[in-house]
Amino acid sequence: MNRKRRRVLIGQALAILFVLLALLLLVLVFGAQTLHLTAIQRLIGERDERAARAAASAITHQLRDRVTAVNSLSFQAIALGDSTHAMADAGYLLPEFDAGLAQFTSNGTLVGKSQPSDIWDEEAVWEKLSKLAESDGPTGLSGFLTVIPHPGTGERILLVAGMMDSGSMMAGAVTLEKLAEQALGDVFSPIEQASAFIVDENYQLLYQTGPIYWTEEELPDHPGVVQALNGQRGATYINVGEEEHIIAYSPIHDVDWALVIEEPWQSVSDPVLETTELIPLMLVPALIVALIAIWFGFRQIVLPLQSLEEQASRLTHGHYEAIEKPVGGITEIQDLQAELIQMARRVNKAQKSLRDYLGSVTVAQEEERSRLARDLHDDTIQSLVALTRKAQLTKMSLDGQPEAGQLGEMEEMTIQIIDDLRRVARDLRPIYLEELGLAQALKMLAQDVGTKLNIPIVFTMTSSEQRLSQDVELALYRIAQETMSNVVHHARASHAEVHLDFTSGAVALTITDDGRGFDVPDNLADLAPEGHYGLLGLYERAELVGGRLTIQSEPNQGTCMTIKLPDLSTPVN
Repeated sequence: MNRKRRRVLIGQALAILFVLLALLLLVLVFGAQTLHLTAIQRLIGERDERAARAAASAITHQLRDRVTAVNSLSFQAIALGDSTHAMADAGYLLPEFDAGLAQFTSNGTLVGKSQPSDIWDEEAVWEKLSKLAESDGPTGLSGFLTVIPHPGTGERILLVAGMMDSGSMMAGAVTLEKLAEQALGDVFSPIEQASAFIVDENYQLLYQTGPIYWTEEELPDHPGVVQALNGQRGATYINVGEEEHIIAYSPIHDVDWALVIEEPWQSVSDPVLETTELIPLMLVPALIVALIAIWFGFRQIVLPLQSLEEQASRLTHGHYEAIEKPVGGITEIQDLQAELIQMARRVNKAQKSLRDYLGSVTVAQEEERSRLARDLHDDTIQSLVALTRKAQLTKMSLDGQPEAGQLGEMEEMTIQIIDDLRRVARDLRPIYLEELGLAQALKMLAQDVGTKLNIPIVFTMTSSEQRLSQDVELALYRIAQETMSNVVHHARASHAEVHLDFTSGAVALTITDDGRGFDVPDNLADLAPEGHYGLLGLYERAELVGGRLTIQSEPNQGTCMTIKLPDLSTPVN
């Protein structure tokens, strides 16, 4: 019934799984676009934010490098005392200053320039530079920066100046577009609809590349510009018409400039989204095929293998007929079951022969023990008793002589030997078991072992005793005897219990101790290679009388041995 119920539950679980998979497919179809839009929007925003930060940092380094270059040239001119010579040696700086280098006197007179250029001839240039010098510069740099339009082309030119002695000034000019493109080139690859621009503190557009989504009048209210000029960096999203734009922004340090990157994120994500939207639909045929394969595999492979596993598990416990119930399934599983059936029959036959052999060996062993016990009792012990008597008589005749003491020692040794031989005889042939029954024999065994180990071993019994067949009582006693021997030699216990139970129409013997315990192997076949022949003997004795023996133990957790037998009670004669 439990097996059938489990199969029903598994079928229901499969049906529920199918419904869940179908619902999952619908969620994927209708939710994939939203999920991917959100994820791609975030990824693009993070990418543009990193690009804006990197580009702003690169521009800052470009500005610092050029200020350092102009200041170095100024110091060189002061050191040489000849600005003309210093200007002549400044050719290595021209790649950094594509609009040239120049030197002005304190009154604004142009005394030298690196190359022909209309920039330095303009009075507006000196006015700009002189105002910067008077205001101690607009930045935290050790130099002066300003932006002017090219007198000829109108493009933005960045002027970098450094003070010399007596108010003279060294200046360099670089096209702002070149500087910006050089900084943006490594981190920003503009696509058709992406743009980047730089704005100064007065909301004047200094540089722009890509399409324009705003007018210059709108720059003061542009979210990316406002945040960057306030020293903030990050990314935001705004609606421009029917599109949503990603705006990444970052301040350019040392100058009050803002760098903004703007692009409609749909232009980047659309090709990817079109592909991902089709993926759930492409999974439908694969899902159907997978469900069919799962159903077939479950019905023809999993369930038969589970049944075969359960039958094999029962087979290991001696239920050889269990393996013969057909499990169905694919041909390979049926062939495997047929082989297991043949193997089980051969093992069963071999075990029956082995059990008969072990039974004969056990009977012969008990007969030999009984013979040895009788020989010890009738011959050896009686002879020692007679020897003791003679020693006593001789000692009495030698009263007061030195030899009497030696005879007394011999008498004590002989009495001790007699006690040891009687104990051996009791172990070989448990007289208490034959005369008083199993309960009294186990009680005496517990007392003897407890006295020997000097530990408490408690015997208890549930219900009144019932006499069992001689073979069963002897088997239970021998199992208890072997278990007590293990307690003596291996367990190192401080307490043990022996419990005999005659309730529930059966008999059960349980022996527990609080010793060091051991790891119990899962398979009886592992006992012999590990050297546990005593445990293997316990299992074999239990099987010979139709009992089932179980051992529970763990290292440092003690041991519990239990043998249960069916109702084998017989009337007491």
